[in-house]
Amino acid sequence: MQNDCGRFFVLTGGPGSGKTTLIEALRAQGFATAPEAGRGIIRDQMAIGGPALPWQDRALFAELMLSWELRSWHAAHAEPPGPIFFDRGAPDSVGYLRLCGLPVPDHLTSAARKFRYARRVFVAPPWPEIFTQDEERKQTLDEAERTFRSVTGVYVELGYELVPLPLAPVEERLRFVIDQTASPGT
Repeated sequence: MQNDCGRFFVLTGGPGSGKTTLIEALRAQGFATAPEAGRGIIRDQMAIGGPALPWQDRALFAELMLSWELRSWHAAHAEPPGPIFFDRGAPDSVGYLRLCGLPVPDHLTSAARKFRYARRVFVAPPWPEIFTQDEERKQTLDEAERTFRSVTGVYVELGYELVPLPLAPVEERLRFVIDQTASPGT
């Protein structure tokens, strides 16, 4: 795989922890971003009456998430120089299947190993004060916490350094991420 991925920064964690809000703030500051796969897939599948929904066919949902993440990874190579922020990455699909107690196909594990991101991965810890459910996010807070543990465990196994985001307003999180990506060793 191409190895200019040191500028590909992943934001991961459980649902409802402020990742997407932070991604939107980064985009508003002029940074390149890649949207979250899960919500996009859920919206599309609901619109067409498709089966790839986390409450209907979790394995198929994971396959579509991986496909989305790989497409985002490839598209990011065409972006101008500078950091690119991903709302989740390929390893999240492995974490999702583990969370669901489903087998992880070899090709998903292979993709998580081959399609690399910057060594530092930003993790949004569970944040009960901002957690909400909606039509697309049906998980409970307990499921969000288990998702956090599952996906972050995969990143650790793959040799990434986890950088917890502060439980703070988006402006503070934004400054934190920008400072961290400008630091040597990212």
